[in-house]
Amino acid sequence: MSSPMLEIKNLKKVYGTGKDAKVAVDDLSLTVERGAFFGLLGPNGAGKSTTIHCITGIAQPTEGQIFIDGVDVVKDYKTARRKVGLSPQEFNIDFFAKVDDLLDYMGGYYGIPRAERKTRIDELISRFSLEEHRDKKFQKLSGGLKRRAILARALVHTPDLLILDEPTAGVDVEQRHELWDYLRELNSRGKTIILTSHYLEEIQELCNEIAIINHGKIIKEGTKAEFMRDGKSVEQTYLEITRNDDKKA
Repeated sequence: MSSPMLEIKNLKKVYGTGKDAKVAVDDLSLTVERGAFFGLLGPNGAGKSTTIHCITGIAQPTEGQIFIDGVDVVKDYKTARRKVGLSPQEFNIDFFAKVDDLLDYMGGYYGIPRAERKTRIDELISRFSLEEHRDKKFQKLSGGLKRRAILARALVHTPDLLILDEPTAGVDVEQRHELWDYLRELNSRGKTIILTSHYLEEIQELCNEIAIINHGKIIKEGTKAEFMRDGKSVEQTYLEITRNDDKKA
């Protein structure tokens, strides 16, 4: 039996020490099966970004274990990192670099041979309709084009797991729907996708599994059908659960 695409066991992340210590994630366990389109929800400061940072190696777990396709992200960082692509909410990028160069650098980082890298970049440039923008500096792109370039960069090395942190922030409605179609296509071909978004209709539209983080803990997890029981929308269920949890805190 194959392992899940992502398995988080009792993750805890603490920033700072002593009286200044802040627990960002507290004993969080989560499993994402391969091929899932998984929605990760939570208010600002709930622990979503910290969890993603621990998955991708940006942050080190204080306690617990994380496995990507059975590979320990701490003990075998290089292998695990190759299996995941991250499209971050913030643009952690050289704003003065050309789109083509950004993709080429990322392909080189993952050791993709030059000829293969060029073919892959041409495919992504075409797929995201970036042909006329490939020689432009990133800072000169519109918000929607920036998002497309960042997503293309995350896909250069053909990762097994794709993590999208607010991928349509600042994107207009038409481009958002184009992006949705592409993500559905990726998922239908077997790509495992984790999506975080404040657009709850986006989660409802795309995801088949959903979890809510609040105060560093998973407070609900289930299928989209379970979140939409009794005629509720995902947004209605989300608000009900988070508000009740805040009252207990």
